[in-house]
Formats: sequence, C-alpha cells, structure tokens
Amino acid sequence: MRMRALLVLGLCLGLAACSGYRQPPTAFHETLTQPYRLDSSDKLRIIVFGQDDLSNTYVIDQAGYISFPLVGSVAARGKTQQSLAAEIAAKLRQGYIRDPDVSVEVDTYRPVFVMGEVQSSGQYNYVAGMTVQNAIATAGGFSPRAQQIDVDITRQINGEILNGRVPISDPVRPGDTIYVRERYF
Repeated sequence: MRMRALLVLGLCLGLAACSGYRQPPTAFHETLTQPYRLDSSDKLRIIVFGQDDLSNTYVIDQAGYISFPLVGSVAARGKTQQSLAAEIAAKLRQGYIRDPDVSVEVDTYRPVFVMGEVQSSGQYNYVAGMTVQNAIATAGGFSPRAQQIDVDITRQINGEILNGRVPISDPVRPGDTIYVRERYF
C-alpha cells in the first residue's frame, strides 16, 4: 500500500513538472487597461496645426527618440501620445511658435513576433484589438504538432521583460513575442 502511494505521488509530481505552467504576473494583464506607451519602431503621425512643414510621420528610433524639426531630438519611449504632444508643444513654444497646437497619433504600431509551432514564424504587423489567435492566424496557423490551448508571451513592461502563459483568446500588445509550444502527445 505504501509503495502504491509513493508511485502515485511520483507520477503526479512528474506530470506537474512536465506541465511547466507559469501564471503571468499581475502587471502582465494590467497593461491592457492602461494607456498605450510608445516605444522603438512605432511610427507616429505628428500634426502641428497651421504648420504644414512640421506635420509629418516620424519613427521612434532604437534609442527611443524622434528627430523633430526646429527642436531636435525628443524622447518618446515610455510616453503616452498626449504627453509627447505636450512636450513637443512646450519645446516649440520656446521661441519658435507662439501657441502651437500639437497632435500625436500612432500611424503604425511596432510589430509582434510569432515563433514556435506555427506555419510561418516571423515578425507581423500589429493591428489594434489583436488577440493571440489572430496573430497565430497571421502566421499561417498552427503546425500539426502545436499545443493549441495556450501560448507563452514575452512582454516588456516599464523596462522589465516579463514572461507568462496565456490562453489563445488573450489580447496581444505591440512588441509582444508569442511562442507556440509543441504538444507532448
């Protein structure tokens, strides 16, 4: 009887070790309800009303800056669209334009990356409202060996890289890396 109990306990521990489930940290899902934070590779449409020469599209570089006419480099990484617009307006007010009215919109979000057991791993354009399932469909769908219930996501939050396992119905954020695991059976 004792041997049977040890065998069952060993089997349960072995199966638990194989699952490797990692519940995502709470900050992982909190980002979904917070305002969008700009980062490298986001393409912005910046409009300075009444100043057609300044209104254009700008890409945030790898260092997190945009190069804006008259004022030079402006830090954009980690800011909301509204806070970046306010900063550009403040810099333009310093001797360039009396009362600038600035608007910042995301023209193209940074891409998402889909890897693992999908038909075509790679980098794909993010679309507002995208879910894990949509991203996988963009990558050609699951491979025949894919685990189709949940996936691992790597997401950068406030400069920290977090990993978590989520169902395929979860939303995706720009810059996420989605990894589809291989099923065991």
